[in-house]
Amino acid sequence: MTRSLALNARLFWDGARLSYVALFRWLRPMQYLASKIFMPLAQILFFSVLGLYAGGPQGVSFFVIGNAMQLTAVNGIYGVTMSIGGDRWEGTLPYLFGTPANRAAMFLGRAFLHLIDGFFGVLLAFGWGMLLFRLDLSAADPAGLGLTILVSTFSTACLGLLMGCLSLVTLNVMFVNNTIYFLLLVFSGANVPVASLPAWMQAVSWGLPLTRGIAAARRIIDGGALADAAPLLLGELAVGAVYAVLGYSLFRWFEFQAKRRGTLEAF
Repeated sequence: MTRSLALNARLFWDGARLSYVALFRWLRPMQYLASKIFMPLAQILFFSVLGLYAGGPQGVSFFVIGNAMQLTAVNGIYGVTMSIGGDRWEGTLPYLFGTPANRAAMFLGRAFLHLIDGFFGVLLAFGWGMLLFRLDLSAADPAGLGLTILVSTFSTACLGLLMGCLSLVTLNVMFVNNTIYFLLLVFSGANVPVASLPAWMQAVSWGLPLTRGIAAARRIIDGGALADAAPLLLGELAVGAVYAVLGYSLFRWFEFQAKRRGTLEAF
């Protein structure tokens, strides 16, 4: 039993590390700087300045916090999708389907380092907000805010696991990823208050990652206690878990179909 757990833990870590460092197209210095530093800066500047001059009642901090938290989707959606879909594009998917190794450890491990990377990406985004828009974090509980960022990154990574499975059966998953990313800008409450959306959009919003995480972050930064945000964070965890289960179920079904058809390259 102990030996099995040790093997699965090693499989989880090795899969997480190797799938992350194998993102050669993304992890070149200039591409990484563009995606992790300049793009977050551009997004926060655009929406915060737009909101500032639109004269909305929320204030500029509403847009800074929303977009800083929404940047978890850079790693959660794009990074995790590329980690899973890379097995297909690099020709290693048949080896993955052929190995007797624990599937859950391999599958979930693809998201682990992106969760950590996404966490620090949000901290960097908050740094931009403090530097450029004087975002005040003095009333925030650091542990509560850190937990909120971590939970939000987890939920978006779980959505990325589901999107990564779609990359095994489609030729243009990046189009789908881009669509989801930009829809989150509206539906998650990052730039538009969820309460002001039509009823059907609110229903969709609460079924997506980040909606509760962004609301929890705003509550904590305003001086609220972690206990006040706990129901939102528990809901965010539940949403992420649902997407992770859906993604893993889809992954196993694709594997079954690939073996049944004898393609080993999904469809």
